[in-house]
Amino acid sequence: MANTPQAKKRIRRNNRRAEVNGARMSRIRTFVKRVEAAIEGGDKATAAEALKAAQPELARGVARGVLHKNTMARKMSRLTKRVAAL
Repeated sequence: MANTPQAKKRIRRNNRRAEVNGARMSRIRTFVKRVEAAIEGGDKATAAEALKAAQPELARGVARGVLHKNTMARKMSRLTKRVAAL
């Protein structure tokens, strides 16, 4: 257990950040799932729109530090390739 006031404060801060970052990741996953659902449905127009909406969310995740830059690039690349193949 934390003994110093600073260690106690870090625990409180880490819990708050984990909650915020968890919500961010959940939002990103939701946008990615919308793209995947549109791809499964075979609707290219809807998939393209969903991809267009997901891209800034992924970029925001990188900017906020919840995703690595290369992870975002890989996800976008794979999704774009799947949408283009429809």
